[in-house]
This record gives sequence, C-alpha cells and structure tokens, in this order.
Amino acid sequence: MLTVDHIRKEFGKVRAVSDVSFEIPTGITFGLLGPNGAGKTTTMRMILGILTPDAGTITWNGKKVDGTMRRRFGYLPEERGLYGKMKVREQIAFFGRLHGMVEPEISKRANSWIERLEIGQYADRPCAELSKGNQQKVQVACAAVHEPEFLILDEPFSGLDPVNADMLLAVFNDLKAKGTTLVLSSHQMWQLEALCERFCIITAGENRASGTLADLRAAWATRVLRVAPGDDAVRAVLDRVPGATFVTTDQDSVDYAVPSNTDFSAVLKALVGAADIHRFDAIEPSLHDIYIRTIGEVA
Repeated sequence: MLTVDHIRKEFGKVRAVSDVSFEIPTGITFGLLGPNGAGKTTTMRMILGILTPDAGTITWNGKKVDGTMRRRFGYLPEERGLYGKMKVREQIAFFGRLHGMVEPEISKRANSWIERLEIGQYADRPCAELSKGNQQKVQVACAAVHEPEFLILDEPFSGLDPVNADMLLAVFNDLKAKGTTLVLSSHQMWQLEALCERFCIITAGENRASGTLADLRAAWATRVLRVAPGDDAVRAVLDRVPGATFVTTDQDSVDYAVPSNTDFSAVLKALVGAADIHRFDAIEPSLHDIYIRTIGEVA
C-alpha cells in the first residue's frame, strides 16, 4: 500500500502541490490525472523521494521511502532521460546496474526486454539514432528491467503510434499480472480507462475526484439514454420522463439526458407500449467525460 497523506510542495512563491492525498493498494494500476501544471509530476517525484514534501507524509507499506526502498521502484519520466551516445543494450543494462543488478542477470533481462519490445534491430545502435517512439520503448525497458515492485509511468504513450501503444498496454498488463503496482499519468483517457482500477484527478495541486470508475460514475448526475427509433412517439414518451432533457437526434435514434436514478425499466415499458423499439441504451459517462467535467468545475 502506498499512502500519500496531505502532501504540499512549494518552489519559492509557487505552490505546485497544495493538498493531495490518496492510497494505492498493492498490485493495482492507478491513474493519476490532471491538466498540465496540476502538480502530477511534482507529486510523482515526491513519491519517489526525488523531491521532499514541505508538509504531509508518503509511505510504502507503512514505511517512509528511503534509498534502499527506492531501488525497488521504477520511474519513467515524461521527458527523455536516455544517454544519446550509449547503445540501446548497454543503456538498459546500465539502468539495471543502478538498481543493484549484476551479471549474468542484467544481460538476460536486457535481452528479454529488447525482444519483448521488438527493438532487436536497434539493440547495438546509439539511442540518439532511434525514432521518438523507439526511444520511448527503450525508456520503458530501462524503467522496468529490475522488475520493480512499484513503477511510475509519466506519459508512457508519448511518441507511440497505435500499434506500439497497444504493445505497451499489453506490457503493463503483464507487469501487473506479475504483481507490480503501477501508477500511470497520461492524457490518453481511453488507455487509462482500459488499464486502471482506481483514479485520482488533481487540479491546481489539490484532489478533485478519486475512486474506482464505478465510484466516479456514481457521482455523475445524469446518463445519456439512446433510443431507436427516434420518432415522435418515442420523443413523446421521453419528454414525460422526470428531469429528461433532449440532447440530439439523427435519422435512426434520439438521445436524452436523464437523471442517473431514473427507473429505466419503467421507461422501457412505456416506450415498448408506444413504438417498435429496437435500441435502448443507458450510456455511462466515460473517464474522459468525468475528467472534463471535473476540471471544468474547477476552472
């Protein structure tokens, strides 16, 4: 369990993090969300011990993160952190040594990651010669080569095409299956929604929403009710639903926003009595929807 308890961090007169708290159970994938400048990277660096909080505490399994514990962690920074003249295989092995690994395990792990990330053709080339996407895959290997028990990934999908983004999704799921606790920060909401079990949205250095996706959806006041056909008979029924508001229509269906506590069974029964219904969906808000509303409320 990682526990972040009311941390604060200031740089001169700038307060980067005002008051952030959350818990991450061991073995889950956690999404840390927020707009640029929200304090996400500062929070991650405090978790890793790179920065020291001005107030509050951070513990892993009840103990303060120290240098020995830090070796069991992994970190993929948002900015490129590779040595351009160092060859890919040497680079991955170097990061393994930084985490206390020795031969022959270093070479074995480096080769395994090179194969897993399909960068074998670049293994003996300087990192500066690689594309941004392949450099990002090398960074992932460097962050995870020591099989960390806790891994923070800041914008891990940066520079990747859809095929390679899917590859990393599979890699992260493999790490989770092996017991690694993952923290991801990304603006790619659909990827976080697919990967993460719990989320925390921060804005202006403070918590704004947190919990599972089900928790976040439960706090959402409305659902989109999509019904087909979208003819006058259907709209007449939907107009009588308490709190319902027309959203949009097309040739085949109609959308209404309705309160989340609507009796959908009763609505469907009324619709079936009025028309030949062949579509009835109560659409849950996506993580993207929840994020946009959360940061919009703050703005």
